[in-house]
Amino acid sequence: MLDPVDGTANFARGIPLCGVSLGLVDGRRAVLAAIDLPYLGETYSAVEGSGAYAGEERISASQAAQLSDAMIAVGDFAVGEGAEVKNQARLRLLEHLGRRAQRIRMLGTAAVDLAWVASGRLEAAVILANLPWDTLAGVLLVREAGGFVLDGDGTEHTVESSATIAVCPALREDLMKCITPYTARV
Repeated sequence: MLDPVDGTANFARGIPLCGVSLGLVDGRRAVLAAIDLPYLGETYSAVEGSGAYAGEERISASQAAQLSDAMIAVGDFAVGEGAEVKNQARLRLLEHLGRRAQRIRMLGTAAVDLAWVASGRLEAAVILANLPWDTLAGVLLVREAGGFVLDGDGTEHTVESSATIAVCPALREDLMKCITPYTARV
């Protein structure tokens, strides 16, 4: 699956947080991934079973063990029909996470969110909608970097997932306890 410009709104406004995301899918999961962030000069890649890389350097998910040490990216607000109800739940989630995490960020691109979880720059990314062309390459990067990627209900993320929750290993349980009450409403 190809997303030729992930972070389209950022790109249209000249914000350099955007990129190209490509994931080769076999069945319900990506097996090959590449994310290019041309304005940042960064390229990420992964092959199932072979690790994740930024350029030629192997990367790994953060080792943070406390939510209070976590920088967490949260996906965009909903737009269109039903957005008001969905965004009320998102606002409650932001308030809840904001009291527990070191910082919350909304970067505007799933490719950057997931690449940075894989590289340890972020401890988690909470994307409450799932468009597989936006997420599948990053999902493989995070998994190959030692992180977890789950659906909103805590099950393993697949192409059919409704949400994309990427998290470093030690924070998986605490993060899911925080967000699960809110994911059913978005």
